Amino acid sequence: MRLDIVTIFPEYFAPLDISLLGKARRAGLLDVRVHDLREWTHDRHRTVDDTPYGGGPGMVMKPDPWGEVLDTLVPPFPGTLPGTSPSPPGGGPSTPPVPGETSSLASSGDASGATRSGGASDAGSPGRGEPSDRLAADRLSASEPAPPGAFGTPSGASRPVPPGAKGPGASRLGTSGVSGTASSAKSETGSLGAAGVGEPAAPGPESARDPEAAAPGGEASATGAAPGTVPRLVIPTPSGRPFTQADAVRYAAEPWLIFACGRYEGIDSRVAEEARTRMPVDEVSLGDFVLAGGEVAVLVMVEAIGRLLPGVLGNADSVADDSFAPGAMESLLEGPVYTKPPVWRERPVPDILLSGHHGAIARWRRDEALRRTARHRPELLSRLAPEALDKHDRAVLREAGFPVDGEGMAD
Repeated sequence: MRLDIVTIFPEYFAPLDISLLGKARRAGLLDVRVHDLREWTHDRHRTVDDTPYGGGPGMVMKPDPWGEVLDTLVPPFPGTLPGTSPSPPGGGPSTPPVPGETSSLASSGDASGATRSGGASDAGSPGRGEPSDRLAADRLSASEPAPPGAFGTPSGASRPVPPGAKGPGASRLGTSGVSGTASSAKSETGSLGAAGVGEPAAPGPESARDPEAAAPGGEASATGAAPGTVPRLVIPTPSGRPFTQADAVRYAAEPWLIFACGRYEGIDSRVAEEARTRMPVDEVSLGDFVLAGGEVAVLVMVEAIGRLLPGVLGNADSVADDSFAPGAMESLLEGPVYTKPPVWRERPVPDILLSGHHGAIARWRRDEALRRTARHRPELLSRLAPEALDKHDRAVLREAGFPVDGEGMAD
């Protein structure tokens, strides 16, 4: 699975080098690429925000840098201009239009969600990135045919080289923690770069800088998406729909996700509007609260998604008992858990868990899940399908003060 994260604070994503997700990256199960949005600015201050139309406090993230970074990751359909709806050409494969001259795709960056922060810009931060000739090589990468009809792509129209494909601009598959340049070719398996936190990584292979150095096209890598894959853009924002475990399961089945980390009052709304002409776009929220930026929200989502990928957890069956997991635990909170010793500070483990009676243990765990949900998240009980509740479930809920009527959960 490939994840692209666009942010103005790449350092936020150093935690992705450790624990389960760090191991997943080193094993080639997860390909994370972090990009610094400021590398797609053109002024000396590397400005990414401006005052809002209509007045009011705070700043809004400018559409131009966001449009250009998305054009780099997912070039517009051939025959169209960046920022316009696709107008299918009549001919065959062609080279995608090259956006305006910018600096290179940085391999480290940070993701942030929409925030409400005061007006000062983060202008003037030190530069990151690579020589502009590498970006030019990336943008001249060869095309692959897109699936007919995918997001308006006509049969015969071309798409850029997909993530993970070999060829110009395809060698920089990973990040090196929070370093400012692309990691070495070792990261082609999704592993971490050789540089430590804050240290510049080794430059990428020559093929990433020279369009003539590698043949166009090629097969997808273990962690890249297949040719013709269209990514999903995920934008964390307090005004989005709630992000749930069901979303994590759905996203974990996708081959390629792009996360856009907003700051200040958010990203100019035209960015999501234009992106929807060439890829699915989801605006999601972690809850009814506001963060300083979307980076934290993206870290949460990446961990929720990444742990569901095959091979990431030591025991894949453990996710079946998670809170909100599809199946028996859907709309329920997980009950209490215990481990050794059997008695701790005069508090024993419930006898049923020591009985070895697996059926009785499963029944106890479901009962405790129902009770805990009734105590902490009673609104979830209204989502339970009455036909999925047996007589024992109904008795437990009735005891907890939530009787079930013939059609649904009573208020």
